[in-house]
Amino acid sequence: MATHDIVGKLWNLCNVLKDDGITYHQYVTELTYLLFLKMSEETGTEEQLPAGYRWADLETKGAPDRLEFYKILLIYLGGHGSPLVKEIFANASSFIKKPATLSTLVSEIDKLDWYSARAEGMGDLYEGLLEKNANEKKSGAGQYFTPRVLIDSMVAVMKPLLSDVIQDPAAGTGGFLIAANHYLREHTHPDGWTEAQQKKYRNSTFYGMEHVQDTHRLALMNMMLHGIDGGISYGDTLSPEGQALPKATLTLTNPPFGTKKGGGLPSRTDFTFPTSNKQFAFLQHIYRGLKAGGRAAVVLPDNVLFESNVGTEIRRDLMDKCNLHTILRLPTGIFYAQGVKTNVLFFTRGETDKGNTKQVWIYDLRANMPQFGKRTQLTRDYFIDFEAFFGDDPQSDNSQHRHSRESGNPETARFRAFTREQIAERGDSLDIAWLKDDNDTNADDLPEPAVLAQEAMSELEAALDELRGLLEELGEDVEEVEA
Repeated sequence: MATHDIVGKLWNLCNVLKDDGITYHQYVTELTYLLFLKMSEETGTEEQLPAGYRWADLETKGAPDRLEFYKILLIYLGGHGSPLVKEIFANASSFIKKPATLSTLVSEIDKLDWYSARAEGMGDLYEGLLEKNANEKKSGAGQYFTPRVLIDSMVAVMKPLLSDVIQDPAAGTGGFLIAANHYLREHTHPDGWTEAQQKKYRNSTFYGMEHVQDTHRLALMNMMLHGIDGGISYGDTLSPEGQALPKATLTLTNPPFGTKKGGGLPSRTDFTFPTSNKQFAFLQHIYRGLKAGGRAAVVLPDNVLFESNVGTEIRRDLMDKCNLHTILRLPTGIFYAQGVKTNVLFFTRGETDKGNTKQVWIYDLRANMPQFGKRTQLTRDYFIDFEAFFGDDPQSDNSQHRHSRESGNPETARFRAFTREQIAERGDSLDIAWLKDDNDTNADDLPEPAVLAQEAMSELEAALDELRGLLEELGEDVEEVEA
């Protein structure tokens, strides 16, 4: 039985749970607890679980008593067993209300073809389940799952090295770190690693942080099944916990979009430009947290390219401290929110903190692309030309090589270079497009996002001026109201 067949069987069990009022995301969390117990038995690693609290102990309980025992087991494992067990079961609780529901899950999990699962790779099985959950719009889990083909493409061009310290400060379920690990093992010879290399690989290669506890436990499970011990901490990167992450030589990440809950500023105090905008806060963490010569590939929404005020300052700081050599404009519709427009920023930390960006190459993989979704799947084939364009050393003076790949009119090529001076003339906006997108019927009528943002800011400032005047007429303390 192939992995996707086993994943299908596991996913179909969620229909059993829907009648018990359990959501898709709760189901995957619940399934993680049960799969951890079962997989520990199948892989001969049950010594990490305390005796009396293992799969066989759960399975042999009579159906009426099983649910009560299961809930006790979850609480007990949160404080007993190996460090990994305690992390995965930290604050664990069951959403299952009916004893018959748990009995069905236990019975069906036990029936699976575990021989095939071991042969295919249990990590692939579990990641298939996470991907299924991410693609199910009702689960809302897409925010934690970057499409695997995009991750693989980013990893392929960044070429992780055994010497790298690899970080994902918004780890989600661990996809970037797992893909980097797969690349390392595929492109080196683990059997030939020295003892020092093996020690470095195990103890100081992979680092991440995830601030949602349920997602963190999914990440730990995912990493374990792919042969990586730990690596992802439970915490908030935008707090002092994030400052404790070691400096990276390679960062691969897709940070959360939006505003920090409550609209407050990050609680860490080392950012030059305080902002409640999560993507700008994460961007500062990423480029500040790179060692000299360290490189990063980061998925970010369009507003990072054009937003004014603090956004402009952060972009300038990024282009000073790093060589922002490439921007990949991604197709729309590849994330759970169809309208979200995203990019991958590729940059390298300079030896100094000034003038590192000389020119930025922009590759437009958005204009005139298919509408991705269930009918048209995003595949790795769509990234092949970009990967060839990126080359082995995107920072070298390889403009001649890149120009040689352009055919016909430069205005219709998918990639162009813009000097730092040209970008400065645009007010340091990096939201640059030159291809006419036949899919965008309103493209000709709309001004650039940077213009729209500036107009919105002007309207907001005018409204604030009017409000200040009214407050002064009423004798209110303007400064107190503004605060």
